[in-house]
Amino acid sequence: MSAQAPSAVILVRATSFVPNPATAADNAFQSDAPEGQTDFTTSEKALQEMDALAAALREVGVRVHVFDDDDHTRPDSVFPNNWVSTHAGGTVAVYPMYASNRRHERRADVLEMLKSEYRVQAIVDYSGLEPDGIFLEGTGAMVLDHVSRVAYTARSHRADVAVLERFCTDFNYEPMAFDAVDSDGVPVYHTNVIACIGTDVAMIALEMIPDEHRRQQVRERLEVTGRTVIELTEQQVHEFAGNAVELCGRTGDGRRRYVMAMSARARRSLTPEQVALIEESCEIVAVDIPTIELAGGSVRCMIAGVHLDHRRPLAEAELTAAVAAINEDHPVTPDGRFVDGNA
Repeated sequence: MSAQAPSAVILVRATSFVPNPATAADNAFQSDAPEGQTDFTTSEKALQEMDALAAALREVGVRVHVFDDDDHTRPDSVFPNNWVSTHAGGTVAVYPMYASNRRHERRADVLEMLKSEYRVQAIVDYSGLEPDGIFLEGTGAMVLDHVSRVAYTARSHRADVAVLERFCTDFNYEPMAFDAVDSDGVPVYHTNVIACIGTDVAMIALEMIPDEHRRQQVRERLEVTGRTVIELTEQQVHEFAGNAVELCGRTGDGRRRYVMAMSARARRSLTPEQVALIEESCEIVAVDIPTIELAGGSVRCMIAGVHLDHRRPLAEAELTAAVAAINEDHPVTPDGRFVDGNA
């Protein structure tokens, strides 16, 4: 498994998806549904788009965990990467959310699945910071270089630097915070709409970092890792070109294949030269999701990557003699003592 590109993902199949009114104030990428289109129609279209993304990822050999969500009070639950992230070594992070109606998107069943199917050592929960008005919305707020351990973060209501530094201390990342704004001076609400870091390539809208010195520092920090840096324009960002994610799939004969998942809209906005640079290291998987993009997020926002070691099913695991003994109906430990199951 690549350190940067996870081979498994979590998707949430939200049956009551609509653009969230509570997040519209600071999300310049958000749009209203077409005039006259009912919420039911919007939700139905979004479901079809979610299913298409899941199918496209499975087609290239990515393991996809889909969780249904029938709760109509969670219109943004299709974006699970804002509340949970996973990390090599077996750690899971749970995050504080800016919009109050997003805070109950956090789900115990997702965490239980991770613990049962993957090797999870610890869950670090920052959600208790919400009453203090301090937020860090996961891998929406941070774009993580898992190889060089850098957390690129555009400051916003949803990315508090104090929590960022706490996360970086806990997870051993270098914080790299900066301001990013559009041409109207509006702060970028989530870093992952302007930047994507893959194994060998990084896409980022450096022109949206107004401080020239900080912009150069970000560029150099990316280039020193050996990645090819593809600069995106603000117009491409508004087409969600930055909201992509590299994943590790499998070919039919079991070989690794690296893919860059993005929306069809994002793919159309890229120049032939940019596409060629991406395809030097991975193939592009593009899925049309215009309804979901009304909510101000695209394919990257929909995907919570699983950077954990897969746990073999118990039936396949090789049990030690001691464990095998206590799993028997009449267990005896290796030293000959009978184990009383009622003790």
